Amino acid sequence: MKGIEIRELECFLVLAEELHFGHAGERLFVSQSRVSQLLRSLENRVGAPLVDRTSRRVSLTPFGEEFLAALGPAYRTLAAVVDGARERARDGRRRLRLGFQCWVNGPVATAVRVFEERAPDSRVDIVEITLSDPFGPLREGEVDAAVVLLPVRERDLVVGPEFSRQPQRLVLSADHPLASRSRVGVEDMARVPLVPVRNAPDYWLRVHSPTATPLGRTIRHESGVDTLQEGLSLVAAGRGAMLLCGSTARYQGREDIVFVPVSGLPESSLGLVWPRGSTHPGIPVLAGALADTLTGFSQETAVDKSVG
Repeated sequence: MKGIEIRELECFLVLAEELHFGHAGERLFVSQSRVSQLLRSLENRVGAPLVDRTSRRVSLTPFGEEFLAALGPAYRTLAAVVDGARERARDGRRRLRLGFQCWVNGPVATAVRVFEERAPDSRVDIVEITLSDPFGPLREGEVDAAVVLLPVRERDLVVGPEFSRQPQRLVLSADHPLASRSRVGVEDMARVPLVPVRNAPDYWLRVHSPTATPLGRTIRHESGVDTLQEGLSLVAAGRGAMLLCGSTARYQGREDIVFVPVSGLPESSLGLVWPRGSTHPGIPVLAGALADTLTGFSQETAVDKSVG
């Protein structure tokens, strides 16, 4: 590590994306010859060629591929540390970046306030993440923790407090024949194609985008989507239906779609998730704030039921 030049590493990472010396130079605001110089210096430093270059194409060597796989996460972690220090130096407060796919509401919103009361030198920054890639921002160091729709079965991620457990909702266009029902059964899902989330793990899709009913009737699938709003727009246009958690349904005010509870499916729930081995000091504080908030919500619900 002695004498390592960050600029050399940045050059290699950009070149690995572009696979073109001229384009890499444009992104780095340096000349093409400077890109070559930085690359040669890094190759001399590590002791092996990282890039194969001919007059027609640029590609990574097998050693370069291995180096990229190891360097990428380490560089992003380092960049996140620097960014965090810069933010803290600016207003004196440590940042915890919380990824969220829909809206921050209910117990999460309360937990954020409790967190900032317990850690007055810190603040939570809300970062929107897509439905189709909830884990990428965690692995890339773009967020420190995230609230996602369960299940999550990733070895490199920790699942903390779980909450908002309730029946899944089938999102339908307002004029669909099933839209007037107060509830539909899982066998009814064979009557309308589903709009799945693109690139989601198989174990997650089996819960939230099944391909068959319990009796074996086929559930057709439309093309996948990346974002919630993209999916809801397809549903409103009559292109299919989506399965969503009940908390998402509660905060939608659109008149062109309806959310109908589905019986016969596993309930949906949300969870706070963060990278295994994370050393961010705010994560256990936020997890504790959320757990305490959920306890408070449960007690209030119990009181309401006893009074009713």
